[in-house]
Amino acid sequence: MHDYRSHTCNELRSDHVGETARLSGWVHRKREHANALFIDLRDHYGLTQVVIYPTADFYETAKRVTAESVITVTGDVLARDADAKNAEIETGDIEVRAMEFIVESAADPLPLPVFGEPDYPEDIRLTHRYLDLRRETLHKNILLRGQVVNSLRSRMIDQGFTEFQTPILTASSPEGARDFLVPSRLNPGKFYALPQAPQQFKQLIMVAGFDRYFQIAPCFRDEDARADRSPGEFYQLDVEMSFVTQEDVFSAIEPVMAGVFEEFADGRTVETPFPRIPYLESMEKYGTDKPDLRIPFELSDVSEFFTDESKTGFGIFAKITKGGGKVIAIPAPGATDSQSRKFFDSLDKWAKKEMQAPGLGYARLREEDGKVVSPDPALKNFDPDHLAALLGHMGLKAGDGVFFSAGKPLDAAKLAGHARNKVAADLDLIEDGIFKFCWIVDFPMYEWDEDAKKVEFSHNPFSMPQGGMAALQAADTVEKQLDLLAWQYDIVCNGVELSSGAIRNHKPEIMYKAFELAGYTKDVVDTEFAGMINAFKYGAPPHGGIAPGVDRIVMLLAGVDTIRDVILFPMNGQAQDLMMNAPAEVDAALLKELHLKLVPVDKDT
Repeated sequence: MHDYRSHTCNELRSDHVGETARLSGWVHRKREHANALFIDLRDHYGLTQVVIYPTADFYETAKRVTAESVITVTGDVLARDADAKNAEIETGDIEVRAMEFIVESAADPLPLPVFGEPDYPEDIRLTHRYLDLRRETLHKNILLRGQVVNSLRSRMIDQGFTEFQTPILTASSPEGARDFLVPSRLNPGKFYALPQAPQQFKQLIMVAGFDRYFQIAPCFRDEDARADRSPGEFYQLDVEMSFVTQEDVFSAIEPVMAGVFEEFADGRTVETPFPRIPYLESMEKYGTDKPDLRIPFELSDVSEFFTDESKTGFGIFAKITKGGGKVIAIPAPGATDSQSRKFFDSLDKWAKKEMQAPGLGYARLREEDGKVVSPDPALKNFDPDHLAALLGHMGLKAGDGVFFSAGKPLDAAKLAGHARNKVAADLDLIEDGIFKFCWIVDFPMYEWDEDAKKVEFSHNPFSMPQGGMAALQAADTVEKQLDLLAWQYDIVCNGVELSSGAIRNHKPEIMYKAFELAGYTKDVVDTEFAGMINAFKYGAPPHGGIAPGVDRIVMLLAGVDTIRDVILFPMNGQAQDLMMNAPAEVDAALLKELHLKLVPVDKDT
């Protein structure tokens, strides 16, 4: 028999009764009865109940063994009595009567419990992540992650893609987030950067004559943490293809994404095909380019209904619309019938506190004398026919409610988008048990940078503008430049952006012109993007790609709210690894070897 185990802790069944088995694992839980000691023994695979009787010469040792100690048990496989069977575990029909008991590694008192998985402070969980990972839920999430990565990899290979690895030490890039810099010992005063993404490398792979590339790629960005974004590093399914249009990319990636989600759906459904929604339409209907299509209502631009104060009796919105602003309506189906006024007031307070907005107007809709009316200021003084037209436009009736976001067009739309999500969640209107994807397409090539008072790239600077050089040359005013569209696209699932992608700009002359409109000179392009622009001068194929985020895919499949629950060893919100004590100070001799000198931190900056 093997020194440590003949079976795993999830392997023994009724047909093993009468055999001798050896198991090794962690002491998950102990229960001491008058005539026996029961230990739930846990390993990577599952649980087995071990029973130890007082006649055993190791009984006292077993009684003293602490939770999470590692033990090896050898004994007979017995059938449990009918009333003692446990249908909640796969080994619930049997137990192992211990004949030998060895403590392989005794555990000190635990800083956090494993059994029962009670809530515990995050700093303790992250400091002792190896214990946290023993908990069943988190353990399953990490196993799911490995299975999802394997599935993505096999599906990409089946689609004819080849996996390549791109460099980790590379050059700093001026676009995107902050780089993580690495000093070069052999080149004093110079630095590598960890790649924010393999963007330029994967395009150069296409220029080098390869056709379909993919990689489960590590990416590094010095960004603040969010629930769906880990500070420091993340992984993405990085993809690039030659001689393709936008539709070719969609045709290759959509079955991969749908297939992975169907494989791990666990009773949930995946809606296919994925609809394509232009960016401007998405902003109008949902107030975001990351729409949650499980929500059964859309936003409405009702600005035109508030311009004439004589019909509305509400001057605040009339003033906003006359000043070029918008009024966006957020339906709240059934809210008047199902909620008190406190619900409506709480949304207004939420907008002011959480969104730093002026607030949300609202109206409750009731029926009086056969007509729909509202007691609330936004609609209280509406002309009856005008109110009927407004409600018809929004598709609302008595018993419903409505919120209003008003202000500058983009600000109003963004607040309305967040309010749509919150209203749907608070009213429990989000469809459950389904994954609803969509492609967001036709992104603007440029946006206005209010701080710098200039046009800037809105998405990916290496994207091909729709219309090519002719469109760029015709954009001779700021207004026309902001109207330019790019072959850029996002894939979104249940309101979570999984990926951005684009058909690339593979022609040097178009790239120079595109960067010129954003204020970059030819010299800057030649210096900052030398590898790519030089390569394009020697024949580059039309190409495009995408990079779905692995962490977010697993987060959705696991049904968790924070990305830290699907990462083995995550950092905390301050980008600190509490378990490994990183980042940390380094020895002065190492700094000298790297030609670095620390300057005092100015605590006032």
